[in-house]
Amino acid sequence: MEFSHIPVLLNETIEGLDIKENGIYADGTAGGGGHSSEILKRLTTGKLISIDRDPDAISVLTQRFKSNENSIIIKGNFADIKELLQLRGVGRLDGVLLDIGVSSHQLDTASRGFSFHEDAPLDMRMSQSGTTAEELVNTLPFEELRRIFSSYGEEKYASSIAKGIVSAREQKPIKTTLELAEIIKQNVPQKVRRDGHPARKTFQALRIAVNDELGALEKGLDGAFEMLGKGGRLAVITFHSLEDRIVKQKMASWCQGCTCPKDFPVCVCGNKPKAKLVNKKPVCANETELNENPRARSAKLRICEKI
Repeated sequence: MEFSHIPVLLNETIEGLDIKENGIYADGTAGGGGHSSEILKRLTTGKLISIDRDPDAISVLTQRFKSNENSIIIKGNFADIKELLQLRGVGRLDGVLLDIGVSSHQLDTASRGFSFHEDAPLDMRMSQSGTTAEELVNTLPFEELRRIFSSYGEEKYASSIAKGIVSAREQKPIKTTLELAEIIKQNVPQKVRRDGHPARKTFQALRIAVNDELGALEKGLDGAFEMLGKGGRLAVITFHSLEDRIVKQKMASWCQGCTCPKDFPVCVCGNKPKAKLVNKKPVCANETELNENPRARSAKLRICEKI
């Protein structure tokens, strides 16, 4: 099985993790193992735990790292990173990497149903189990569809798209990616159809809903940070504003000290910072990387260190 994936912000991420050769690290979204491979190169007696919920990724990782004694591979959702690691007796980590969102393999494998460029069953499940996009599109009421498209896709025409879907499914079930893409196209203004593909935001929103990506991110960030030892680092790569906002706010909350009103003469809350930012601003891809991998254009890397 091919699992083509160019790791985004690779050098910046590896440098930011400040890897120790005897450390214990976790790649919570290992995919094809691009980032994992670079971490493993820097370990001697250390361990890397590569986690992914996609069975395709687990198959590739198992084959790729089968002869590496520093590699541990776990099938699971990074949202459950704390539970997954504690079940295996891992007490603390020196670093965690989370590369959030859909992988190139998932996008490029038409049969997975993530892309609106080729016809395929409306699936979009990263884990290949659970509720599909087809089920959501054909069963959710108008208002819930509108909310998903508006909140997760930041789609300006969420209402008209949701109405179009409800109307279309009354005639027959919506089963494929191109069927849905055409319905979306028919329910946005003509000018929108000329500005990129009109289905992009809706497909993103459905994918996020199918995989509970924002809920997984919230839980996964908390679990990963809790598992870090003193001096351990958490590096997170995001690809759109919804994810980045969650990461930014979460890291800011860990870095915050006293929360008492400014007019209090002394601190009574006792709150102390739990982390510090390694980079004050998010790291973005340079021109060289963008030329080699256009999908890195929206990537942002944020890193914090537990104190």
